Amino acid sequence: MRASQFLLSTQKEAPADAEIVSQQLMLRSGMIRKLAAGIYSYLPLGLRSIRRIEAIIREEMNRAGAMELLMPVVQPAELWIESGRWDMYGPELLRLKDRHQRDFILQPTSEEVITDIARQELRSYRQLPANFYHIQTKFRDERRPRFGVMRGREFTMKDAYSFDRDVASAHRSYQAMFAAYERIFSRMGLRFRAVAADTGAIGGSRSHEFQVIADSGEDSIAYCPQGEYAANVELAEALPLLAQREPARQGLRKSATPDRTRCDEVAQYLGVPLQQVVKSIVVAADQAEGPARIVLLLLRGDHELNEVKTGKLPGFERGWRFASDAEIAASFGSPAGYLGPVFARAPRVPVQVIADRTVARMSDFVCGANEEGYHLVGVNWARDLPEPDRTTDLRNVVAGDPSPDGKGKLAIQRGIEVGHVFYLGTKYSEKLKAGYLDEEGRTRLFEMGCYGIGVTRLLGAAIEQNHDARGIVWPEPMAPFAVVICPVNYRQSEAVRSAADALYASLLASGVDVLLDDRGERPGAMFADAELIGIPHRVTIGERGLKAGQVEYTPRATMEVAAIDAAIAAQFVLERLAH
Repeated sequence: MRASQFLLSTQKEAPADAEIVSQQLMLRSGMIRKLAAGIYSYLPLGLRSIRRIEAIIREEMNRAGAMELLMPVVQPAELWIESGRWDMYGPELLRLKDRHQRDFILQPTSEEVITDIARQELRSYRQLPANFYHIQTKFRDERRPRFGVMRGREFTMKDAYSFDRDVASAHRSYQAMFAAYERIFSRMGLRFRAVAADTGAIGGSRSHEFQVIADSGEDSIAYCPQGEYAANVELAEALPLLAQREPARQGLRKSATPDRTRCDEVAQYLGVPLQQVVKSIVVAADQAEGPARIVLLLLRGDHELNEVKTGKLPGFERGWRFASDAEIAASFGSPAGYLGPVFARAPRVPVQVIADRTVARMSDFVCGANEEGYHLVGVNWARDLPEPDRTTDLRNVVAGDPSPDGKGKLAIQRGIEVGHVFYLGTKYSEKLKAGYLDEEGRTRLFEMGCYGIGVTRLLGAAIEQNHDARGIVWPEPMAPFAVVICPVNYRQSEAVRSAADALYASLLASGVDVLLDDRGERPGAMFADAELIGIPHRVTIGERGLKAGQVEYTPRATMEVAAIDAAIAAQFVLERLAH
């Protein structure tokens, strides 16, 4: 491609509302332009990278035996009502009506549509296993779209769906997709980690995320450097940090803690370690009738509540929330900040006490006295308060926690989710009554899996992982162009123009995605654009070098300039591309 015939629209500065590096560089390099909040147009440069990503995905999905189809962006409400997600999905589901006032949605995902296809087309066990995928526009009406393409409202996703006759076969399909994803992200040149994850709104009982490692990532990944354990912090199991509960050594006493409501303030005021303070968090689950169910959660003072784990507590499956000040006052007779599990009298409404595993093994701890301005010191289970109603894992893991696989201690790193695989079981086939006939002619439900890759999100994730002060440093398989030729004085020098055109023609004939910068720009402007865009290989041609029979080769990753023989420039570049 000649730059004079291509839309290169670079900018020196990013818009003020561009929050993260990938968003800034995608706007500055001319890959995207913002149309509305969370909605972007992809200019020719950005679309070229998208097409390269899609090509890798298609090759590996086809290699894994999946069949490509295309499902509509607009879907009828009836299918979502049938699955139960019309009411459950939430405000991210964009609902609309046609001219006949019939309800439709803009698809955020396609489990309902593909299950409808399967129940019509897959009638016999002989047609199984089957795996379908498409690459299609999605829309999720994010409350606060941000970070450019990383958390937009409209985006492109590859989603695939497998249909199997039994659990064993479904797990084989899951593993096939897992392996395909590993090949996809490896081929893209990304540093990534597959981690166990929560199933979220999609549902199912088994899931893994594929996280691109980046310091700017929204997700925290817990992994064991000495073992193979890896999980999103949302799901990572937090083992108890105490081997057993020690016997009581202190007597119970009430201590004034005026205006100290935070655990760190209480610990400092009382002169005790933060790890000896117990944090009380009140949550509520609304009931169909009557008052909300109130639960007191207990964590060590230096630990944070894991909201995903909380949502899996019995009775919280349909949702929960933090209790209001009015509910706290009605239940405990005390403001938040002084709450604790030691009740001098029965709570005004029934309260269940659930302790984190570590808290259940603590002794001589500090907690709120359920009286404003006071905490209790030297609190012990059994002696001063009943054993908790339930003990479970409530907290986020932290670096240094023991790894659940017993092979060392956990480390934490940041990541950006770019892929997710789920084993769904019969979650959708049961709701939509989708099944097949087995060898005996009996109807069986499909065992399903679903597998997503954020195609446009991959652009942002790759840039977050690969950039420097000059701009993007693309992994070669994702770059919009593999090579850029920068001829100095292209329009004034016949020798430069001839050499540049010859190299351009030779690389094109070899199937290389090459950009010839024939705009006649000054060398500094050409180099700045090439570095901002992140093209992996640059060849600079100038009169002085040609007189010595040389051109300059500069790899974007290292920016180390090397003089090479002009006569073998094409061969040299092809060898670098083959590495």
